[in-house]
Amino acid sequence: MIQNALSLEKISDDLVSELKLSPLQAKVFLHVTLNGKMNTAQIARDLAISQDEAQQIAKSLVDLGGFIDISSTDFEAMHPRFTAVNMYRRMCAKHNIEFKKNLVVDNIGVALERHYDRARTK
Repeated sequence: MIQNALSLEKISDDLVSELKLSPLQAKVFLHVTLNGKMNTAQIARDLAISQDEAQQIAKSLVDLGGFIDISSTDFEAMHPRFTAVNMYRRMCAKHNIEFKKNLVVDNIGVALERHYDRARTK
């Protein structure tokens, strides 16, 4: 369990450093990726943030390519192998950085894949 917490902390740090997410965006992204589809009320309650903040962050993650919006308040993470690379590609375009293979980004998707699949096959 401690190993898993450390690896999730590392993934969160990588989301911030490599994809330029805010720490709270990374936290919301990981929460939905690891737990499955949820609405902004659940996100807010689980992460002890306001519902408005949860809504704003979830919408920003849709814009960044990390989430899909099921409805105006329901969100789902896309498969992490694709999401990490897509979010990296968008970040590169936004910051005029040449898009090229990034092993840290690739490893985010690999590390989250098992958790993502597990949360959706309960």
